[in-house]
Amino acid sequence: MSTKLYSVITATGSYLPTRIVSNAHFVATEFFDASGSRLNKPGPEITEKFEQITEIRERRYVTADQTASDIGFLAAQATLANSGIDGETLDYIIVAHNFGDVAEGNKRTDMVPTLAARIKAKLGIKNPYTVAYDLPFGCPGWLQGVIQADYYLRSGDARRIMVIGTETLSRVCDPHDRDSMLYADGAGAIILEARESAEPVGILAHGTRSDTDQFAHLLRMGSSCNPDYPAADLFLKMDGRKLYEYALKTVPQAIKACLEKAGVPLTEVSKVLIHQANGKMDDAILKRLYSLYNLSEIPAGVMPMTISWLGNSSVATLPTLMDLLLRGELPEQTITPGSLIVFASVGAGMNINAVVYRVEQ
Repeated sequence: MSTKLYSVITATGSYLPTRIVSNAHFVATEFFDASGSRLNKPGPEITEKFEQITEIRERRYVTADQTASDIGFLAAQATLANSGIDGETLDYIIVAHNFGDVAEGNKRTDMVPTLAARIKAKLGIKNPYTVAYDLPFGCPGWLQGVIQADYYLRSGDARRIMVIGTETLSRVCDPHDRDSMLYADGAGAIILEARESAEPVGILAHGTRSDTDQFAHLLRMGSSCNPDYPAADLFLKMDGRKLYEYALKTVPQAIKACLEKAGVPLTEVSKVLIHQANGKMDDAILKRLYSLYNLSEIPAGVMPMTISWLGNSSVATLPTLMDLLLRGELPEQTITPGSLIVFASVGAGMNINAVVYRVEQ
C-alpha cells in the first residue's frame, strides 16, 4: 500500500500570563463611544452587559517586564520540554503576531529583529538552518502559520516545524473603549512533523480567504475614543456589528468548504476549535455551521471554550486551547486518537482560514 506525507502535531505548549484581570477592574473606567461622547451608564451596568454579550468575565495580562517575544519564548520552551524534542532539529520557527513587542508605557511597535529571531535566540538554538520568521495575518495568523508549515512538510522541504502565536493586546487597546475589555494576552505553540502514512492523518485539508474589498478596515488602528486623551497613541479599533455580521456569514461557509475538500461530513467532527473572539459570536457561528447541513442538534461539548476566563488573545487563542485540551486542563473535554478536529479563525484583513485535522491513532 502506498504512503503519503502528512503533517502531524507532535507537541504543544502555552503560557498563561499571571495577571488575572476581572471585569470589576473596569467598573470605574470612563468609557466613550466612537463619536467621543462619554457613556453615562453606571460602570457595573456596562460590565454586566459586556459579559452577557461576550461571555468574558476575566482575562490575562502580562506583567510590566514582559513582551510578546518573552511569552512566546515561554510557550516555545514549554512545548520543547513537554515533548523532549531538541530545538536544534527544528527546520522552521514561524511566529504569528500583529503588533511585535510593545513595551509597558511605550506604544511603539518593535519588530526588528523579528520576534521569531528573538525567540530562537532565547531558546539557545544555534542551528543556522532553523529558519525563523514572523507572520502578521490578523487573528488567523497562527492557523495560517500551520497552513504554511503543512506546505513545507508535505513538499519534503522540512521534517519538523514549530508554529507560535503570541500577543499582548493589553498594550494596544484603548483604555476608554468598551471593546478593550475583549482583549487579553497569551502565547501558545505546537510542533508539526512530517509523517508517512497509508491512511489520512494529521492535516487533511485547509482553506484561506482574504476579503479586503469591502472589509479591510473592520479592524484597524485609530486614536482614543476619549477626545481629551493626552497622547497621540494609536489603538486597536473595530466595527463590532459589521465584523459580527461578516463572521457569521463567511466563517461557517469556509468551514464547510474545508470539510468538503477533506471529503468528510460534519457529523464525523468531534471538536470544532474556533478562535476565541466573542462567546456569543462563536455560538452563532457554530449554530449557522450546523444549519448548513440541516442539523438542528449540536453535540454537547463539540466547541470547547476558554474565552470566559482567558479573553481574546488573538493568535494565541487556538494553540492555547489545543494545548489545554491535550493536557487535560479543560473539565469534561478530551481528544481521543482518531478524532476529527476542525480549526477555524477570523480576523483583521478580513482574513478567514480553516483546517481539518485527524488525530493520530
